[in-house]
Amino acid sequence: MLNRGDLMRTTIRLDDALLDEAGRADAEHGTTPTAIIEESLRERSALRRAATHARYTRLPTTGEGGTLPGVGLDDSASLLDVMDDRR
Repeated sequence: MLNRGDLMRTTIRLDDALLDEAGRADAEHGTTPTAIIEESLRERSALRRAATHARYTRLPTTGEGGTLPGVGLDDSASLLDVMDDRR
């Protein structure tokens, strides 16, 4: 089992154009393909965590009793139905 900080060697297959682009970035910024891949994976992981947190954000409400029966804040169709019925 790997411990945090251990390195693991693996083989990946990349599109030739993508690998060429990474090679140009290496030359411009003095980095390595490994560093670019690690950075990309870290960014993707951070975006996923942020998206997960954003999905469960509680919205503040005012007034008493919350929403009307049958209305869910995550279901705009039910809200529109209730609004149409109240007109």
